[in-house]
Amino acid sequence: MAGTSIKIGSAVIEVVQGDITRQDTQAVVNAANEQLAPGGGVAGAIHKAAGPQLWEECRTLGGCKTGQAKITRGYQLPAEYVIHTVGPVYSNTPQNAIDLASCYHESLLLAKNHDIESIAFPAISTGVFGYPVAAAADIALQTVIAFLKEHGQPRWVRFVLFGENDYLVFERALLNLAKKG
Repeated sequence: MAGTSIKIGSAVIEVVQGDITRQDTQAVVNAANEQLAPGGGVAGAIHKAAGPQLWEECRTLGGCKTGQAKITRGYQLPAEYVIHTVGPVYSNTPQNAIDLASCYHESLLLAKNHDIESIAFPAISTGVFGYPVAAAADIALQTVIAFLKEHGQPRWVRFVLFGENDYLVFERALLNLAKKG
């Protein structure tokens, strides 16, 4: 799986094109709805690959609010854990950026608190929730970089983009941030 990566201290941020359900990371992040229910896009793919036990566990969590995150087992996924986060439905307000950054921060905090060393993120909120990919990439990468600079873990953060266009946008954003230092 070819991709582009940069180092932040002893941690690595990587951008790849691929299928998030096939990642060899300890955790994958589900771009969930507030009910944590199987749906379309990333959530549908993760629930399908994990099997029905994932939905059974999700039903016990009482949902999840926008910008928050919850953790479950990974069941039939290669990943040990699924971190579910609910991104904002895009409406071009300042709160959208705050909520999207919170999705990444809260997911990373759960990973840190569960000693998860590697995590794979999708492009949260860029599908049916309508967040522009370039703006979402900047928020996602800046949030992850700031978290890694402060906490030093997880050691490996992978952004897994399904489509080539999204991959190229995230790759360009990562390289631009790397140039800025």
